[in-house]
Amino acid sequence: MDVLNTTGPDPVHTTCPYCGVGCGVMAYSDSGTPVAGDKNHPANEGRLCVKGASLHETTGQEDGRLLFPIVRGRRSEWEQALDEVAHAIQDSVKTHGPQSVAFYLSGQLLTEDYYVANKLAKGFIRTPHVDTNSRLCMSSAVAAHKRAFGADVVPGCYEDLELADLLVLAGSNAAWAHPVLYQRMKASARDGRRVVVIDPRRTATSELADLHLALRPGTDTVLFNGLLSWLADHGGLDQAYIEAHCQDFDNALASAQAAAPSVESVAEQCDLAPEDVETFYTWFAQTPRTVTGFSQGINQSIAGTDKGNAIINSHLATGRVGKPGAGPFSLTGQPNAMGGREVGGLANTLAAHMITTARVPDHAWRISGAPVRWPMARA
Repeated sequence: MDVLNTTGPDPVHTTCPYCGVGCGVMAYSDSGTPVAGDKNHPANEGRLCVKGASLHETTGQEDGRLLFPIVRGRRSEWEQALDEVAHAIQDSVKTHGPQSVAFYLSGQLLTEDYYVANKLAKGFIRTPHVDTNSRLCMSSAVAAHKRAFGADVVPGCYEDLELADLLVLAGSNAAWAHPVLYQRMKASARDGRRVVVIDPRRTATSELADLHLALRPGTDTVLFNGLLSWLADHGGLDQAYIEAHCQDFDNALASAQAAAPSVESVAEQCDLAPEDVETFYTWFAQTPRTVTGFSQGINQSIAGTDKGNAIINSHLATGRVGKPGAGPFSLTGQPNAMGGREVGGLANTLAAHMITTARVPDHAWRISGAPVRWPMARA
């Protein structure tokens, strides 16, 4: 739904705290419309879904909201509450060492808040035990990105979903999980544009599909390994890009061919019609502007990282990375999950996506570069 801007006092510009779209919101303290979509925000351009449009209904003071600190079941002042927390941390460090302290941060935090919390934990208290929502919903994608690019990066933006001539949605029910983003996908429909939905279930997102691949649960890696094999057999690889930017392509291809040597093998393993598999592979090969958006249906798996790399490998092999309307696109779970990871929001990372170990080193906040050549993982 669209929420019109209102007149009156200057609004507070903020972000919807629900899904991973991160819609811009304008909150009014004295207005007939307390919440409005920010028309100048690049994520939603003024649109809000029903949850974002109802944000003000969650902030009433009559529903038992916590409006002040509670210490041992009783209301306290902020100074007392902060002292209690500080003393508890000091006592734990003194008795059991810095690693006895752990922090868990939310995907609704602003990047600056994330940074301060990580600085406090890893730079001051010197505990590595800081995790965020990314550990639960995005760690598979994080590991896949690091395998492929040397850093946790998503080489795309929302505009790419609209520019793509082939939009592949794998393990993503965007209609429910990312509703405003789904509206943008739907609004960008045009002649010649195709959508492939890869999901064992026929969800609301399937209504957008020109082709729905209801594959056997857990066989996404087979499907995308088969795609890589098929591209190699049908002249669909970008050899110049592979030679300039990729490492270990031969090993990755050999692994894919061993797991999914033919369309018939893929169809049998995925419980799909061979002609549907062939159609997907052909569309992918014929469409330079292809975006593959993947979400929790890919990530939440014992083989989630391999699934992510199988998707990314297909894009690397065709040179479809970081170009307008082309690339692998991880759709995150909460609005600032990537912002938190940018400043070290995982126990094994520091700011700027640096990798650390159990001991926080002295160079904890120094920036380092990422490799130029991208390794293709055996998925």
